[in-house]
Amino acid sequence: MASVNDLIRDFLEYSEIEKNHSELTIRNYEHYLGRFLDFAEKGRSRELKPEQITSDLVRKYRLYLNRFTTGLGDNLAKITQTYHIIALRAFLKYLAKRDIKSLAAEKVELGEMKRKQINFLGIEEVESLLKAPEKFPSKKEAATLRDAAILETLFSTGLRVSELTGLNREQINLERGEFNVRGKGDKDRIVFLSDPAIRKIKNYLAKRTDNAKPLFIHFSGAKDGLDDGEYMRLTPRSIQRIVSKYARLAGITKEVTPHSLRHSFATDLLINGADIRSVQAMLGHSSITTTQIYTHITNQHLKDIHKKFHGKKN
Repeated sequence: MASVNDLIRDFLEYSEIEKNHSELTIRNYEHYLGRFLDFAEKGRSRELKPEQITSDLVRKYRLYLNRFTTGLGDNLAKITQTYHIIALRAFLKYLAKRDIKSLAAEKVELGEMKRKQINFLGIEEVESLLKAPEKFPSKKEAATLRDAAILETLFSTGLRVSELTGLNREQINLERGEFNVRGKGDKDRIVFLSDPAIRKIKNYLAKRTDNAKPLFIHFSGAKDGLDDGEYMRLTPRSIQRIVSKYARLAGITKEVTPHSLRHSFATDLLINGADIRSVQAMLGHSSITTTQIYTHITNQHLKDIHKKFHGKKN
């Protein structure tokens, strides 16, 4: 019978080849399962076998995680502890798939998780943000046009910031107002551009005379005509600075990130009647559970509408 150590290695290869998980996911699985194995084999003279993974062992492991302290003396966050257990459950499901006797994954319950805080903008805040580049232009006209296109594209598509920075000009079909993007787990999806986003991207590209592939570039050293200078792809950090800058100029006091616009894209669709499955597809979520984090926001919106309009006398 293979040891748990050997089976973890097989599981990681399975996750990469069969499940097509991202490199980050596989690296996290390796880290979390490695910690479990270190704990489970401590004090043992032989390698752990899969049938030795019991409910009692997992219970002790959860206590260990809850009491674990880092080199800085910090405890593991509850969400981090949960990620460890999610990885263990995924491994146990893999063992069951291979008919290897071990603890059933269903017997390992996940702890209660706090609802993720969603930071999104109201429609008035979105409108103020999108108008900010025009109201507060940069010294370089091309940079102003670029920034306006970035903000409009983020709100129009719900792209992750890494997806936005990875875009090349040849990907974008401005006539059809759509393009394909490769997201988490190397999954492809189609995204759509609003008419304002199409117009602002066209205005921005009309100002560029370079042949650089990236859609959104840094203009360090370049003149407005864009015949020289460095045409480097913008980084996620650069996009963050651009979004924060215009949020501040627009008078928005709360923290605004590129992901805030992704959240705003999703809540705007749901509030205006889009079904959750369609929003899931447009966001590129592999699980509907991830998309359901927005439902409590839209439910609150309905409650506010009910309070404002129900039972009012003419």
